[in-house]
Amino acid sequence: MVDTAGRRHDDDDDDDDEDDDCRLPSSPPPPAPPNHYNNDNGRNTSVISAKAFSFRELADAAGNFRQANFLGEGGFGRVYKARLRIAGEDDLPVAIKQLDRNGFQGNNEFMVEVLMLSMLHHPNLVSLIGYCAEGDQRLLVYEYMALGSLEDHLLLLRDDDDHDNDDSQQQHGPLPWRTRMKIALGAARGLEYLHENTVIYRDLKSSNILLDQDYNPKLSDFGLAKLLPAPRTDSSSSSSSSSSSSSNKVMGTYGYCAPEYLRTGKLSAKSDVYSFGVLLLELITGRRAIDASRPDGEQSLVGW
Repeated sequence: MVDTAGRRHDDDDDDDDEDDDCRLPSSPPPPAPPNHYNNDNGRNTSVISAKAFSFRELADAAGNFRQANFLGEGGFGRVYKARLRIAGEDDLPVAIKQLDRNGFQGNNEFMVEVLMLSMLHHPNLVSLIGYCAEGDQRLLVYEYMALGSLEDHLLLLRDDDDHDNDDSQQQHGPLPWRTRMKIALGAARGLEYLHENTVIYRDLKSSNILLDQDYNPKLSDFGLAKLLPAPRTDSSSSSSSSSSSSSNKVMGTYGYCAPEYLRTGKLSAKSDVYSFGVLLLELITGRRAIDASRPDGEQSLVGW
């Protein structure tokens, strides 16, 4: 379920035991050729292609996770800027996410993230460079996105009178309309690619859309992503749809979840499309999906 702080929880306390037993290799096997597929719908199911790093390597690259390298914090944990030598390149800038052991996400979401981003590659999906699964340490290494998240920039679109003289507003100004539509289009293309590969994102929101130096958007944070079941060919499934699945766990972020998904637990591509509609409203209005600082009747963007 979702809470008013915008984070997600399970509706019940039962986790998938088989997921808990999964372990990522400390050193992944060689990746399969780029065009290697072994399932019916064309999804790349090659082995994990991300590089396995030691905790010491990543700690050194991030300056032992000192505050000067801190970029932000989300449901997974804290994010740090670092520099790594990768594929012969010195000091390649990267972003390292370190799992918060007391946070809402855990080992299951970590494994889903690594596996999803090893299978899926698109210009509007963030690239996973590597990971660390050493002992109880769980870290993810991504390409560095210079302009941070879309949420950071939406804060500059606030039209409240008491923000008119804010220094950051004057320095950066609101995002131009063309830039906002560029971000919307890129996010839509990334989402379409996921749906074409029968993946439901489940957590589309402004804080999960990262921007490069040219404001090109990339979807990030795939810990809640879910593969839809493969189409069934037996006659008993003729009345069922392969584009949806049911679950007793409703997961997502408050303000973005489709009401029918919250009500029934039935997940489909339409659930993501609803979240995309909320994102469009955010881009158009400059308001957050949920903003407790606004007057009654305006705190929920969709309701308003």
